[in-house]
Amino acid sequence: MGLRGASTLDVKEIMVKDVISIHADATVKEAVELMNENEIGCLIVAREGEAVGIVTERDVLKRVISKSRDPEVTKVSEIMSKPLIVGGPDMYVEDAARLMFKKNIKKLPVMKNGRLVGLVTLSDIARVANIEPQIAKVVDELRKTGWLPPKRMKKVVDVYIA
Repeated sequence: MGLRGASTLDVKEIMVKDVISIHADATVKEAVELMNENEIGCLIVAREGEAVGIVTERDVLKRVISKSRDPEVTKVSEIMSKPLIVGGPDMYVEDAARLMFKKNIKKLPVMKNGRLVGLVTLSDIARVANIEPQIAKVVDELRKTGWLPPKRMKKVVDVYIA
């Protein structure tokens, strides 16, 4: 699967390696403080050392703020996105993009031998699209099948890829 050329990049070449996680029993307030402290938009959620979900700014807005839930008592495990969809460090960037588009996700944790080793975002991939034309081909392929980017991905696709 995938469009592979001599210049194809692997996910490990563009992923962020220092991924910050939070325990599933932490409160949403603790998660937001950790995101703010590190100036990031998501955290990997762990339970007993295993990655079990992801919590994003969007999860906080949709599942806490818009529902008037108390972030000081609401647990991360109650609002995280699960199951965790993951990629591998040796997968081609265009295959990671294809997976993200098909699953309608913007952040892809990267696992190797059951261990979290990185994170790649749709924005990371979109920036690479300027030097990696295969990504644009993936989007074109998907569009030919009738795929349309969901609202939350449309801006990235339109600005960086289309």
